[in-house]
Amino acid sequence: MSGPKLFEPFEVGGLSLANRIVIAPMCQYSAEDGCMTDWHLIHLGQLALSGAALLTIEATAVEPEGRITYADVGLWDDATEAAMARVLESVRRHSDMPIALQLAHAGRKASTDLPWHGGKQLAPDHANGWQTVAPSPLAFAEGENPPAALDRDGLTRVRDAFVAAAHRAARLGIDAVQLHGAHGYLLHQFLSPLSNRRDDEYGGSLENRLRFPLEVFDAVRAAFPADRAVTMRVSGSDWVEGGWDAEQTIAFAQALETRGCAAIHVSGGGLDPRQEIPVGPSYQVPLARAVKQAVSLPVVAVGLITDYEQAEAIVGTGDADLIALARTILYDPRWPWHAAAHLGGRVKAPDQYLRSQPRQYRSLFDVEGSAES
Repeated sequence: MSGPKLFEPFEVGGLSLANRIVIAPMCQYSAEDGCMTDWHLIHLGQLALSGAALLTIEATAVEPEGRITYADVGLWDDATEAAMARVLESVRRHSDMPIALQLAHAGRKASTDLPWHGGKQLAPDHANGWQTVAPSPLAFAEGENPPAALDRDGLTRVRDAFVAAAHRAARLGIDAVQLHGAHGYLLHQFLSPLSNRRDDEYGGSLENRLRFPLEVFDAVRAAFPADRAVTMRVSGSDWVEGGWDAEQTIAFAQALETRGCAAIHVSGGGLDPRQEIPVGPSYQVPLARAVKQAVSLPVVAVGLITDYEQAEAIVGTGDADLIALARTILYDPRWPWHAAAHLGGRVKAPDQYLRSQPRQYRSLFDVEGSAES
């Protein structure tokens, strides 16, 4: 009898993964002027020992105005690059888990307060606020300061900021780059007809709305080393009538595939406060399944994946190639260990922790690279 599919190796754009579990990017709102701090070292360090196959660094702004909050991580200058290098050096000293980086721009959802302070938008004249930008001058929520519509020079600046950040990521030895085209942030704002009301070649038809995100992808793909993966995260639906949906997501995924995208990570929502999301276990998996059936590039599913059998079923039935964990692995940083124990799989653990292997799971840590316990 074969072992669990969840713990079979997989390859994404030349990057070898030990299993099908990836750690999704999760904002920590703990940076200082875009620079990572000791919190990121603790946070990423523990996740790098989790037994997952890939660790993805949180949404990293390509310019200061692209941050969701004033405490977001950035990669736009030498100081932010040096801070990230320090964290990566320490994490890599004790973990060989591949590390990806999500490059992002929040667009009209930028300039907000910290979530635990309410997360409300901060006005441009606030000490921690600034003027936001977007495809069109439409605020995210009623009563908010509207964004400035990006003109041609603005589009070029943003695209070049993604490219510059990709060059910095390459210097840092990042194994893969993910572009954030989901959750209502800037690239998603161009994709959705609800937020993109432009009347130039970047708005209107689906082809036009895809144009800027694809230009950014092409530019980053050209800037990042050819032997390293560039992937995209998308929202498979706005969950609002007349908005971005699964059919348009498939068209976007097919366009990305022809351009050398290594994988697509399918999430959902985040663009419009009117969204009506049917939240429940695996609620976004159908969005991933629809894309999986239409393209040949690897697909990542995410969203309330908490149960071991549930995760195994998603990859075992072919709904997706990989599953991503976010809140689940914050709550239980050893989730991959526990899943392997439950399903009869094997997982890698650091030598210092090998003696923790439970007596009833004598082969749990019995993988190449682990010392004898």
